[in-house]
Amino acid sequence: MSSNCPNCNSPYAYPTDTLMMCPECGHEWNPAEVETESTHDEVLQIKDVNGNPLVDGDSVVIIKDLPVKGAPKPIKAGTKVKSIRLVEGDHNIDCKVPGFGAMALKSEFVKKA
Repeated sequence: MSSNCPNCNSPYAYPTDTLMMCPECGHEWNPAEVETESTHDEVLQIKDVNGNPLVDGDSVVIIKDLPVKGAPKPIKAGTKVKSIRLVEGDHNIDCKVPGFGAMALKSEFVKKA
């Protein structure tokens, strides 16, 4: 029985007695517990700075100037971004910012439009 590590998603996990072990991060887990936990919360819950839930296709407004690596100017506060897409991770919003192109944003820097 092999499954990916729930901590680092490594495909190299191996069984040790009743637990699974990840050789990359050292995480140990019970595969039966992970399966029951993952079935409860399959829906991605992402909220804006005010606590409003965001969904794919929403429009958001950036609340503070955001510096962009390699760009001569930051994304200005008040910039409206349409048709966002929610993803897992630290930067949990994929979108196209006018004047900058494709970008990944953190939900803590946007509010629902």
